[in-house]
Amino acid sequence: MGLIRRSPTELFKPYSAKEKTALSKRYTPAQLAAIEAGEAAIDPQDLADQGELRTDPFAFKYIDDFSTIRPLIDKPIRAPETNYDPNLRYKDEDEIAEDLAQWVQNLPDEPDRVEWMKFVDNTRLTVGKEEAELNPRSYLAPAIPKFKDPSVRYPKTDLDKDGEAIDPAIQRLIIQSGFTKSQISRFRVKTLVQRRVVNQTRMGKMSSIYYLTVAGNGRGLLGIGEGKAAEPENALRQATSNAIKNMQPIPRYEERTIYGDVKGKVGATELVLMTRPPGFGIRCQQYIYEICRCAGISDLAARVTRSRNPMNTVKATLQALLSQRIPEQIARGRGKKLVDVRKVYYGGNV
Repeated sequence: MGLIRRSPTELFKPYSAKEKTALSKRYTPAQLAAIEAGEAAIDPQDLADQGELRTDPFAFKYIDDFSTIRPLIDKPIRAPETNYDPNLRYKDEDEIAEDLAQWVQNLPDEPDRVEWMKFVDNTRLTVGKEEAELNPRSYLAPAIPKFKDPSVRYPKTDLDKDGEAIDPAIQRLIIQSGFTKSQISRFRVKTLVQRRVVNQTRMGKMSSIYYLTVAGNGRGLLGIGEGKAAEPENALRQATSNAIKNMQPIPRYEERTIYGDVKGKVGATELVLMTRPPGFGIRCQQYIYEICRCAGISDLAARVTRSRNPMNTVKATLQALLSQRIPEQIARGRGKKLVDVRKVYYGGNV
């Protein structure tokens, strides 16, 4: 049996009387006429072929309502030019004193605070057109609106979907990094370096502990973080948070190795990361091995020359991974067109 495809005229029918009644409650007659004219100018065939909601990562998170004006996005509504008064000036002390004396004469026998509030709100401070003071003509951008409800701007994340309380450190990390609690819990986090540091001051020796942590999602995101505090728990939490916030995408060839051999150098530590065929594995020292596990690299060889300082080794490895040049960048720099021979000539069968 073949699939029956409906025609565009059946998919996009004109508004019925019931639908127009519902739309009239939200839009003005002029807006309704503009909507109908805009839809009539578009071919139904184009709507069937192209009129669909975007699902790519760059799509908007909302469907815009063109009946409302957004001060920060749309063109602002400015006052008419007739409101401008070139002779507008502020009142002097004598004129303000005269307004105050007039208000005192008109006070009732038992005045209250409301009378003074009315005087402050309704008394003009300038001499000239009233519209020039109340609704002036300005070319400045409108001010950023203030949210009446703080939860609109700062969402309440004290409880997760299951109703369980979230740790304040995790809640702060969610706001700063943009990841959800479930995503953070699935990250692979590994502490690579742990050292106790002593700082000599006039108060004596102040000891603290240092952690160097690496974090990744196993699919190309990788970051390292450092933390130092007097208590081990605070230092480890600080290093983990910094590693998650510093996560960056790592280019991976076939999602298993790197694009060619790359070098990294931090201090006296120099290393070379080399690409390897499928099934080779990760053959390198332990620090580079853990970094590759977090980044999702399964085939790689490495050689560390000169100093083997753990901290510099970790930083040099991340520097080398980020310095890769993918083929698209090389082709763009040479002004060439990149063609995947395996997919074009062999139909994707490698």
